[in-house]
Amino acid sequence: MKHFAELITRLDQSNKTGDKLDALASFFQHASSEDQIWGIAIFSHRRPKRQVTTRQLRTWCQEKAGIPDWLFEECYQSVGDLAETIALLLPPAQASHQKSLSEWINNLKSLENQEEETKKNFILSAWDCLDRTERFVFNKLITGGFRIGVSQSLIIQALAKHLGVDKSQIAHALMGNWNPEEIQMETLGSPAGVTKDISKPYPFFLAHPLENPVSELGEIEEWVAEWKWDGIRGQLIRRESQSFIWSRGEELVNEKFPELLDLAANLPDGTVLDGEIIAFKDGIPLPFSLLQTRIGRKTISKKQLQEAPVSFIAYDLLEWEGKDIRNWPMRQRRVLLESLHQSQAHPKLELSQRVEAISWEELAQIRQASRDYLAEGLMLKKASSSYETGRKRGSWWKWKIEPLTIDGVMIYAQKGHGRRADLYTDYTFAVWDGEGLVPFAKAYSGLTDAEIREVDAFVKKNTRERFGPVRTVKAELVFEIAFEGIQDSPRHKSGIALRFPRISRWRKDKPKEEANTLEDLKALLKQYGG
Repeated sequence: MKHFAELITRLDQSNKTGDKLDALASFFQHASSEDQIWGIAIFSHRRPKRQVTTRQLRTWCQEKAGIPDWLFEECYQSVGDLAETIALLLPPAQASHQKSLSEWINNLKSLENQEEETKKNFILSAWDCLDRTERFVFNKLITGGFRIGVSQSLIIQALAKHLGVDKSQIAHALMGNWNPEEIQMETLGSPAGVTKDISKPYPFFLAHPLENPVSELGEIEEWVAEWKWDGIRGQLIRRESQSFIWSRGEELVNEKFPELLDLAANLPDGTVLDGEIIAFKDGIPLPFSLLQTRIGRKTISKKQLQEAPVSFIAYDLLEWEGKDIRNWPMRQRRVLLESLHQSQAHPKLELSQRVEAISWEELAQIRQASRDYLAEGLMLKKASSSYETGRKRGSWWKWKIEPLTIDGVMIYAQKGHGRRADLYTDYTFAVWDGEGLVPFAKAYSGLTDAEIREVDAFVKKNTRERFGPVRTVKAELVFEIAFEGIQDSPRHKSGIALRFPRISRWRKDKPKEEANTLEDLKALLKQYGG
């Protein structure tokens, strides 16, 4: 536990990649094999099943610290994180311990089916022998994930160096359903460990946004252009007469898309397709909002299957006849994919079509019509490229169309999390509806650190009302909000919901009276909405 607590501290103290890699390397060097595995699992969002509720933790902390509910609430709103609030409020530890991270996790797991009093006694005794940082870690094991800026790619990089193996092998080993209680560190460095699980997907190859002029990519004949669809990236896997559907978020989504399970069952054994799960009917893509009605549901009714039909648009073929063919050139994989599509015709299987153009200028003109096809732009893939791991520059690019924008007035603010727990970083924006302002979007990204501090000072100086963690502020600051899509939404006061809203710039040049109106939003909805 001490090694992991030290790791958390070092990771939280720096934003530099080199510092984070050094901290991870030190942890892998000094921690036991069991603790190493659990550390990887925790950063991969595989924490142990919760055995104690947050309400219980809060109540027991108040009793231990001897503070009333209102004071705890004030502290919580100031800190912004429950696990950290509890760690700060508890009195100093009266004992010490020698338990490892894995031992503490096993102790927490043993609380399953225990009486509340037993759970309480264990938690109180744990708090009494852990220092402040260890308490924070211990509480986080119960309450949720660590927001300390450690990406999966950073873990993979550090682990690959520690084990002396290729990063792509580690990335593959960490995909899918793996159990930290069953896997060994040696397994992560062994190709045999990767192939043991027949459900295991491959790491996704992710494209970088195209930032330079497209003409700098060279001859257009060397590239394949496809529409960039707005759906859920996924893999269809057929191995040993079993089917698996994985999302890019490493979620097994078989039960959400039964019609795609039927499709996968028609694929030859030893086949893995990469593509997009998309709302689709009669050869035409449908708005992402329909697909959203299927997300988060454990069971799908016949009515939902009819109202939100889905298909799988195949981009790539990653495994064929049980062989990993990711290192083949894309043009060779594409030939096999087209042959598979023809021979295994299924109403739910679509082939990602090439967007043909004889010049970059012609392709740029075609790209401008992306929204007419409910696409986000184009994907550019080098015909000679292999299927790589993670986000790599050079072979695959996403050439998205410019986002839609609207100018809104900030009316609410809320504090962030982690390092920004004492800063107001989450904002609600409104547009004019007659003489009043109606909220239409929330956003928390897009500003620089300096701008965030400036907005934070404004919020603290111009707070009008308090509603729990939310502050109503003087309606004065105007921001340009960028978004990818717009749709009807009866759940929102404005009647409109935006797709991926974020702050594109602070309009210090514009007074609040010149912010956009609800009618402006409705005009965009009429033109681009689904």
